[in-house]
Amino acid sequence: MSSFASTLNCCHSVRITASSHDPWHPPAATRRACRAGHPLHPGGLFAGRQFDSLEDLNTQARLWCEQVAGQRRCPEDTTLTVTQAWMQERSHLLTLPENPYNTEEVLAVHVGKTPYVRFDLNDYSVPHTHVQRTLSVRASAAEVRILDDQAVIATHPRHYGRGQQFEQAAHVADLIRHKRAARHHRASDQLLKALPECATLLTRAAERGEPLGRTASTLMDLLQRYGIHEMRHAVQEAIARDVPHPNAVRLALERARHAQQAPLPIGVTLPEHIKQRDRIVVPHALAGYNNLLGESHDDQH
Repeated sequence: MSSFASTLNCCHSVRITASSHDPWHPPAATRRACRAGHPLHPGGLFAGRQFDSLEDLNTQARLWCEQVAGQRRCPEDTTLTVTQAWMQERSHLLTLPENPYNTEEVLAVHVGKTPYVRFDLNDYSVPHTHVQRTLSVRASAAEVRILDDQAVIATHPRHYGRGQQFEQAAHVADLIRHKRAARHHRASDQLLKALPECATLLTRAAERGEPLGRTASTLMDLLQRYGIHEMRHAVQEAIARDVPHPNAVRLALERARHAQQAPLPIGVTLPEHIKQRDRIVVPHALAGYNNLLGESHDDQH
C-alpha cells in the first residue's frame, strides 16, 4: 500500500476510497462507462483480442482508444465525442512529473558456479568473473539489468517465456578464452611436475616472446610419446644449445631415436579420465613420518 501511495504522489493523483457494490448490480457510473466502450465490456478492447507481446497489446489498446472508444459519444455530453471532451478537459489536468516513477522490479539473486542468473523462470548470462556471489536484478517491462553493487555488468531484453537461456556473445567469448587459458596453465603444471627441467626452457621461451600455452602443450605431447628419460636428455640439449623451442626438443628426440634405431613412437589420444589414472606423482620426503612416530612414542611414555 505504501508503494501505491508513493506512486499516486509522484503522478500528482489523489486516492479516493469508493464504497463496495454488488458485482451483479454495478453502480450507474460503471454502467455508463460500459456503454461508452469500457475495455472489459463484451464489445470492448479485450473481447476476443489476440496479441503476441505486451508491446503489441499496448499498440492495439492505443489504436482502440483513438479510433473506437474515442469516437463514441461522451455519456455526460452527447454533443461531444470522448476525444473532444478529453481535449477540452486536458488544459485543466495536472502535468505529469518530469521524471517518471520508477516501476522496475528489484530482486537479489545468487550466481552459482555457472555464469547465469535466474529471473522470472529464465536464465540470463553474466561475465564469468561474477560467479559465486550475490547480484541484484532491476527489471522493467522490456529490459533486464544485472548489477554488482551500483555497476551494471549485463543488460538483456526481457523475455516472458519459461525455462529459456539468454546469452551475450561477449560473455561466451570471455568464458571460452578463460577456459583455454586454464587448460594451458594445467598443461604447464603437469609438465613441470613430471619434468622440472622444463622450467628453464619455458622461462627462456617466454623471454623470447614464445606462446607459453602452445609450447607447454607441445612439450607435454612429446613427453607422452617419448617418455621421461628421453625427454629429459632432449630438454637439456635444447637448453645447452640455447634454443628454447619445442622444435629443438623434437629434433634432439629424433636424433636419439635414429641413433638407437628405435621405431617411431605413435601418440595415443585417450579420454581425460584415463589420463588422470596415469598422472605422475612426485614423491616427497618421508622424514616427516619418522618425526610423527617419535612423537607417538613420547606420548606413550
